[in-house]
Amino acid sequence: MTTAPPRPDSPYQSYVYAYPHKTAYRPLPERPLLRELWAGEAQHALSLYLHIPFCEVRCGFCNLFTRIGSPEGLTTAYLDALERQATAVRAALDEGARFALAAFGGGTPTYLTAGELERLCDIAERRMGADLRAIPLSVEASPATATADRLEVLAARGTTRLSLGVQSFDDAEARSAVRPQKRAEVEAALGRIRAAGFPVLNIDLIYGIDGQTEASWLRSLDTALAWQPEELYLYPLYVRPLTGLARRGEQESHSAWDARRLALYRTGRDHLLAHGYQQVSMRMFRRAASPQAGAGEYACQTDGMVGLGCGARSYTSRLHYSFDYAVNATKVRGIIDDYVATTDFHHAEVGHWMGGTEPRRRHLVQSLLQAEGLSSAEYRARFGSSPAEDFPAELAEFADRGWLAEGDAEFLRLSPEGLAHSDAVGPMLFSPEVGALMTEYETK
Repeated sequence: MTTAPPRPDSPYQSYVYAYPHKTAYRPLPERPLLRELWAGEAQHALSLYLHIPFCEVRCGFCNLFTRIGSPEGLTTAYLDALERQATAVRAALDEGARFALAAFGGGTPTYLTAGELERLCDIAERRMGADLRAIPLSVEASPATATADRLEVLAARGTTRLSLGVQSFDDAEARSAVRPQKRAEVEAALGRIRAAGFPVLNIDLIYGIDGQTEASWLRSLDTALAWQPEELYLYPLYVRPLTGLARRGEQESHSAWDARRLALYRTGRDHLLAHGYQQVSMRMFRRAASPQAGAGEYACQTDGMVGLGCGARSYTSRLHYSFDYAVNATKVRGIIDDYVATTDFHHAEVGHWMGGTEPRRRHLVQSLLQAEGLSSAEYRARFGSSPAEDFPAELAEFADRGWLAEGDAEFLRLSPEGLAHSDAVGPMLFSPEVGALMTEYETK
């Protein structure tokens, strides 16, 4: 693995799960009122996200906004602040605002005790008005925190999808990724999750770990498949600044690591396809005929997101906003302490205004990186133009590289090779402004 920036021709430029990236956000000196930002926004099918910034350990590859452990009383104080924020945010929304799906992420939401998880659900339901038993609810967990009492609460409150971060079933690989866990502990957690009866189990796995081979990767995949998960996410390993793995330094050349990750991706993809899974994106695979804990009527390209917690994002059509972001432990603690002390949650503090071509770019990125692709009719209905008219140079380059599928005039899709290069496709669609802001961002 390597810690240097990716080469220009690397297939692993950046994982694009949202556009623009949070490193393009900046402080908003005008501190716009939330009620003004949400006025006139479509609010019939919102997404609700609650962020819990605590973990029991920090994995070597992790650059999420999270704190390791918590002094006595901090989780209670955090939930107090979350409730204050929820009250202010709900007042900024229309009276008839409705949520189409919800998620608890982090960090590790199941770091909270069973009683604290009950309170978290109460905040979502009683403060925000989300009916968790009537909409898809996804919750992330780690093996150590997937205890029977916590899972019982989550199942009773309507969780439809439980996502377990496993990364590898090989103990040596887990150690190499600085993830202190044993396979026996992981399998015990999976047994408890299956016993709790969640409709959808997702297992996260990582490829590209130092020492990982095709044989060991297949063993991890087969161990996961034995649990018949409804979903599997296969993540390429990234080594980010300020993470534990970054401090180790380089273990192999850029080109060798790229080639190994790409080979392992293809091995994993083909293995899951052969076992009856459908590819949803570069990372996501869903077992055929399994129940979906998906978004239902929510469309990530057009519908708004309401984020609660100091690491959560919120999306309106005009502004994407959040709080400050950090990876460094000291900086993270400071941001959490500031959040806990906050009494006024009526303003947006940090964000990026979605002017110019940004909404078109976001729609293209959010659609094209899915195997289903982009509906040309939906794009034209929204913007009055076609992607080819708006992004001729980018799409021509994708076609030249063999990254676009052919033969369907109604949908713009990536080819199998294009999906394999999703982490290069996404960044190539960033606007010059967003690219400059990300480059200028000072990691902290």
